[in-house]
Amino acid sequence: MNTGIIPANWSGPLLSVLRIMTGLLFISHGTAKFFQFPLVEYFKDGVPLFSMLGLSGVLELVGGLLIIIGLFTRVTAFVLSGMMAVAYFMAHAPQGLFPILNQGELAIMYCFVFLYIAAAGAGPWSLDATREKTFGHAAHA
Repeated sequence: MNTGIIPANWSGPLLSVLRIMTGLLFISHGTAKFFQFPLVEYFKDGVPLFSMLGLSGVLELVGGLLIIIGLFTRVTAFVLSGMMAVAYFMAHAPQGLFPILNQGELAIMYCFVFLYIAAAGAGPWSLDATREKTFGHAAHA
């Protein structure tokens, strides 16, 4: 018996919605860096591809796209979780102890949402789920 407000059988679709929305929000960091869309003042001149910001932009673009479509989701989310942990400790933690003061809240949230997605998988609305239905459990290997 489910006593929750949201029916238990919604957990799979809501996992897919969480994954898709997280990917859409995340990919915008990469598009801002390389395509100036949306235009962010800090990235108005773009970023060099072979730099830390360039590497992060590539991971945001490619990783964000893979997260959105739900392909190779577990490994992609794990890599992005690690990327966001590194980003927090390199860029935010040196500015102070508290995330609300060092503007590191978003990096921490991405880190743990991606870690959750790495553990939970892509959900039913994904190319990973389609691959699993088509090819069986071997698709995860």
